[in-house]
Amino acid sequence: MSLKPAVSPTDHIQGKKDAEIVLVEYGDYQCPYCGAAYPVLKEMMNKYGKQIQFVFRNFPLSEMHQYARPAAIVAEAAALQGKFWEMHDAIYENQQYLSEAFLLELAGKLELDSHQFNIDIKKAAVSEKVDSDFESGIMSGVNGTPSLFVNGRKFNGGPEDLLQLMSEIVK
Repeated sequence: MSLKPAVSPTDHIQGKKDAEIVLVEYGDYQCPYCGAAYPVLKEMMNKYGKQIQFVFRNFPLSEMHQYARPAAIVAEAAALQGKFWEMHDAIYENQQYLSEAFLLELAGKLELDSHQFNIDIKKAAVSEKVDSDFESGIMSGVNGTPSLFVNGRKFNGGPEDLLQLMSEIVK
């Protein structure tokens, strides 16, 4: 399966701008497998972030995880204040505490403008970004989380396999 659409400026991107290796994760903030993948992907970015690009797209499995979509909304609202990755990391690092109240507490801990944040989480554009990510996952053949793509192709191993692959191809 291939990634649709290609990575664009509307995505959340970290790492090298024009990297030869682009990794895209479709993730669900409440998914235990995504939670387990998070430290592995973080380690990979710490080791190879100057050579690779990492993109996160929302794929909340709302029927199974009641806080997945609210968490995605909160992360997108944080993005409007330039703190997407801080919120992304805070959610995964505190996954076991997820609740509506806790997500709002994280916004305070990240020192987001609370008035603006409370407006932003209700914006249609924020919901549409989550929906758009989810739809791109469906078009790309995502059927579970985490789903990883390397240079536009679905990666069938797990995060540890990906870390091993990176150690072999990134010099």
